[in-house]
Amino acid sequence: MARPVGTSWAARGLALVVATGVLAGCSIFQPRHAEPEVPAVPPPPPLAAPLPTHLFPYEPKVTGVVGELQVTFARHEDTLSDIARRFNLGFDEVARANPGLDPWLPGAGTRVVLPTQFVLPDAPHEGIVINVAALRMFYFPKAEKDGSRVVMTYPIGIGKVGWATPIGTTKVVSKRKDPWWTPPTSVRREHEKEGDPLPARVPPGPDNPLGAYAMNLGWPSYLIHGTNKPAGVGLRASHGCIRMYPEDIDAVFERIPVGTKVTVVDQPLLYRWHQDSLYVQSYPLHAKNEAEDAAGHKPKFTTRTKDRMWQRVKPHGGAVDWMVTEQVVTEALGIAVPVSRRGISMAGHLASAREVENAVPAGANWDGRDDTAIAKGATPKPVTGAHNTN
Repeated sequence: MARPVGTSWAARGLALVVATGVLAGCSIFQPRHAEPEVPAVPPPPPLAAPLPTHLFPYEPKVTGVVGELQVTFARHEDTLSDIARRFNLGFDEVARANPGLDPWLPGAGTRVVLPTQFVLPDAPHEGIVINVAALRMFYFPKAEKDGSRVVMTYPIGIGKVGWATPIGTTKVVSKRKDPWWTPPTSVRREHEKEGDPLPARVPPGPDNPLGAYAMNLGWPSYLIHGTNKPAGVGLRASHGCIRMYPEDIDAVFERIPVGTKVTVVDQPLLYRWHQDSLYVQSYPLHAKNEAEDAAGHKPKFTTRTKDRMWQRVKPHGGAVDWMVTEQVVTEALGIAVPVSRRGISMAGHLASAREVENAVPAGANWDGRDDTAIAKGATPKPVTGAHNTN
């Protein structure tokens, strides 16, 4: 009797399924496992609050360095000039510490080194000490009744090439709020050649380059004063006078008495032992003429320099990384580096800097507003005696 056709094909189909399962190692009967979840990347830790950059405790026999190196991140609209003023630095200080960055548009999120650590000048720490090489002023007030002392430091603008700020010792001989500006004949002549004639006298107000405050020095025609152009602080842009941010001179004007000693030095290479290390900080040499300015001279690391540094280290039994030291000296970035610290490198030092919010530090003199702090409502007091530069 013939087999039913349907039964034969059914049997064959069953055999094919069984054979396929055997060849596949029975994988068709195994359950599928869910894909493992990729762990979420944790958000970066919040940035720390910025540290103060202008006021520090000071112990005469101990303090050689003040402040701490910091790093922040640019906003979309920031220029290096904006960041400099925010952290009480001068434009040159920030631009120098960040070679290669576009000063006018560093870009959102760009890492910006803030050279907010300073080796104190090698000069008597009394009254006002100005280091023109660093474009920075230090003020050492007298001790408080309890014996405690502080040092205040501020960025400054100084004389441009051909109008150098004098070096030496003098004092504050007078102070004026809302000063008139009487430009000297040489300055008026220069402005006339540039098609920008000046009046014989400029009254207080937003057009006065002295800003709201001026302190006359014992050197005729030289002042420490504010400015109506804050972007010029931290540059060699004046006719020899010393410019301060409006908010900074506003903060110290009443504190600095007439008669205060003023010492002006030119120290492009600074080194002092502080706590556990020798700190070295180097700045470019200031040019005396246009040709030198174009060359951009920097300090040299000589045997004599090395010997002098070693004399600072020897009493403490330390060891110096001389390769790093030479790099710090010759690159002249204006960044203080502890060259005798174990394992130190320039890259490592910058990488370990405190990362902070891009914000005005607590206790700063500036409130973040872009004005020039020209006093309003005060009675103008004309300058008497010598003419003054700006």
